[in-house]
Amino acid sequence: MSSVPPGTPCWADLATPGLTDARRFYSELFGWTTRIAPQPEAAGYTTFLLDGRAVAGAGPPAAADQVPIWSTYVATDHADLVTTRVEAAGGQVLVAPFDVFDQGRMAVFADPAGAVFSVWQPMAHPGAELFDVPGAMSWNELVTPDPEGAKVFYELVFGWRPEEEQPAMPVTPATGGDFDRTSYTGWRCGERIVGGMTPPLSDDFPTDLPAYWAVYFAVCDADATAARAAELGGSVLVPPRHTPQGRLAALCDPQGALFSVIARPPR
Repeated sequence: MSSVPPGTPCWADLATPGLTDARRFYSELFGWTTRIAPQPEAAGYTTFLLDGRAVAGAGPPAAADQVPIWSTYVATDHADLVTTRVEAAGGQVLVAPFDVFDQGRMAVFADPAGAVFSVWQPMAHPGAELFDVPGAMSWNELVTPDPEGAKVFYELVFGWRPEEEQPAMPVTPATGGDFDRTSYTGWRCGERIVGGMTPPLSDDFPTDLPAYWAVYFAVCDADATAARAAELGGSVLVPPRHTPQGRLAALCDPQGALFSVIARPPR
């Protein structure tokens, strides 16, 4: 897959102060190889490859106090127009649209509840070239204490239509809750469900903690991946558990960046 339609998550990358260690950790965990951008201005930005095809990226944080984080990018054919929509819908423009060499045009936003996401207007770089196979991005999910507000915001920004009670979609394990199909929302873009949304699944979720976008990577064996992540210096935030969509685990890399993995059942 060389491109995705506008309004669909198309890329994920990691902002981390431990870029060298991130290359080691994720390469050993997922079998990725690396391609480092040659331009000095790129500051070592790394594209992770699976069987020679781009699946994710990593680079240094934009600010010294930024926590390590995986970010979701949504494809667009007009990053500047999305910026206007975000502002009109009550979101924040954290980084105004700019060109990334000849690769594409991007911008970074936060929704009204604080969830950070990016958009990608492709040029030479279309986004990820593999999806939903072991070692590639498989799902993107908004965890928010304000799902009703998110429904309004993302429909205005991307035209997403919320569909409730999507039993085929995974509920994030990041906050330690069990699968609950009645609390889940799927984001429909045209004919496809392109992502999901769930409220925090823990009563201990701080009311002042911002919402966030969770990134899932497909794996063959969630238990083995969780164990391997711990061996490599990461940690298991939520141990593997069964859901109707597959076996899930929430992990942290050695610098503390949260990501999730999913082993889907045989089709």
